[in-house]
Amino acid sequence: MIVFRLSLVSIICFALMRGVLLVRAWPHVDNFSSAWLYIFGLGLIYDIAFISYFYIPFVIFFLFLPNGWLRNSRAIRYLIQGGVFLFLYGLGFSMVAEWFFWSEFGVRFNFISVDYLVYRREVTDNILESYPVVTILTVLLILTGIVFYFIRPAILKNLNATESFKKRVIIAGSLLMLPLLSFFLIDQSQRSFSDNNYVNELASNGPYQLFAAFRNNRLDYRRFYVTGNDHDLSARLKKQVIADDRQPQKADYDIGRTIKAQGPAKKLNVMLITVESLSAKYLTRFGQTHDITPFMDKWFKQGLLFTRFYATGTRTTRGLEAITLSISPTPGRSIVKRPDNSHMYSLGKVFKDLGYDTAFLYGGRGFFDNMNAFFGGNGYRIVDEPCLDSEEITFKNAWGVCDEDIFNRAIREANQSYSAQKPFFFHIMTTSNHQPFTFPEGKINLTPGEGRGGSGRLGGVKYTDYALSRLMNQAKKQPWFDDTVFIVVADHCAGSAGKIGLPVKKYHIPLFIYSPKHIRAKEVDTLACQIDLPPTLLALLNISYDSFFFGKDILSLGFKGRALIANYQKLGLLNNEELLFLSPGKQINRMGLGQENSVLEKVSKDYPGVRDLMAYYQGADYVFTHRLNRWSRPLKHLAQSQGASLDQNIKKRPGQKRLAACWLYYLLCSDKT
Repeated sequence: MIVFRLSLVSIICFALMRGVLLVRAWPHVDNFSSAWLYIFGLGLIYDIAFISYFYIPFVIFFLFLPNGWLRNSRAIRYLIQGGVFLFLYGLGFSMVAEWFFWSEFGVRFNFISVDYLVYRREVTDNILESYPVVTILTVLLILTGIVFYFIRPAILKNLNATESFKKRVIIAGSLLMLPLLSFFLIDQSQRSFSDNNYVNELASNGPYQLFAAFRNNRLDYRRFYVTGNDHDLSARLKKQVIADDRQPQKADYDIGRTIKAQGPAKKLNVMLITVESLSAKYLTRFGQTHDITPFMDKWFKQGLLFTRFYATGTRTTRGLEAITLSISPTPGRSIVKRPDNSHMYSLGKVFKDLGYDTAFLYGGRGFFDNMNAFFGGNGYRIVDEPCLDSEEITFKNAWGVCDEDIFNRAIREANQSYSAQKPFFFHIMTTSNHQPFTFPEGKINLTPGEGRGGSGRLGGVKYTDYALSRLMNQAKKQPWFDDTVFIVVADHCAGSAGKIGLPVKKYHIPLFIYSPKHIRAKEVDTLACQIDLPPTLLALLNISYDSFFFGKDILSLGFKGRALIANYQKLGLLNNEELLFLSPGKQINRMGLGQENSVLEKVSKDYPGVRDLMAYYQGADYVFTHRLNRWSRPLKHLAQSQGASLDQNIKKRPGQKRLAACWLYYLLCSDKT
């Protein structure tokens, strides 16, 4: 009966949580008269599914615990009461965590929450700096004590009950059937009934979603998404990506080609600054009215400003993936966080092959989100917070040093490269425009922090603007300034929640390219996205290079404009009239743009543009899983391409030669090389 009582308490708490979140999402929920049944009905099913998994060890514990121990052992009775108290406290903690998670992301627990558990140091420090944690935990402890006080008599009564082992087996067997049924009958597909993303999230169970995210951190594309003939889609992808029809025909999805520039190369320095969460809406040019970007508002009129530019995803790693590799996003985790992600064709490789000092500079600890491993494995030198001397750090918070500090280090690194007569390509990732939005005081007229008088996101954006102005003031004094290209782009927007899974406005970011001696100022309104940045930059520099990029030069005459936007499940293709996207369950949807009451429609493979959509994403999945975009492929691929298998080649070598060949094969196929 203890399991039954705690399960009932859990169901009540989950229902209350769902009701509270529904109130918060009320403006976004249409047709409430029909939605509420789906929200609370399916929600109850997910609640029961999670509870059934959770109570498995407790059912087994009570099944084999002798009656005499329950009645007579003080230690056992105190242990059970303590366990009940901790259970109630954990339940309350989960509800509080969901409240704050919804406040930031507008969804239940998902991949982001998994990352927050993995990178404990950054997340714990961020929480401690952002919220009154001690107060929250104390209040939660008091409330748990009150609830425990009222249910304790019922718990003690249950401990005095006497049940035969046979009866306990029947009860335990019945209870254990629920998780078994849940495993085979319930998964993530049931929570996609509605076209309204808020409704689907409300019908979910937060803890269930958390464990589902652990289990499904990479989605099998061919299992969950609609697929087409590889040869046909490959031809379509090549038509979209490769401008030169004279390129030799290659295997499916092999878009490798040589880009030949027109005219002599401009071997300019490049400082690429990826700003944390810089949504386009924070700029006056795109409607901001708080005067929080005075420097960027003026500066962005002095170079190339791309006004219809979009992030490919909703996380930093997605932005870094797109900007570095120029590849369509794949479902599940970003390539930055996956194993076997080194030796890939990247923007950094192009510059490194040209003799540039190629480095990734990050204001935080590069262990976070696997950044150091990814960039280090793809030819970048790493400069992150641990590399900075103590005198270089004037301010830091949970996520790393302030933007001024990492920009100061970038100036120092650039001067060293210039002294060594070596051009540089620096990719800088900032941290200040991130919760808890703390930064050095006295720099701007807004107060650092969030809540209790802090200016929150507005302060974070304005400090970022200030730090960029300081960077440019310093850079203009350096001997390398005139021959340097500065690029400012966001990694993603500040928020991504919306009624549909891919709210287009919440992917809109700025892209700005500045080099007054070499690039003429103007605005470009061509629709594009982050995968287009590498080929556009290299075209501006007249650089010839070997490419496996999915992106296109935005300024080229043949580029008609399109953007790839996605989250960890939905994969979209945006054009001037509509958004098409793929979803798990082999679904294809479209939504018209520019309509007051745009609605989602299900479409088939034959709908115009769908096969282009499929080509981008099925192609990216194929390219990554088959390691096509590697500049150092395993020996087995090279041998097969020459008409002979590696095994046959090895068998021709006797004795020590065979051993040497096997060892070479191991080195080339491993991630150690």
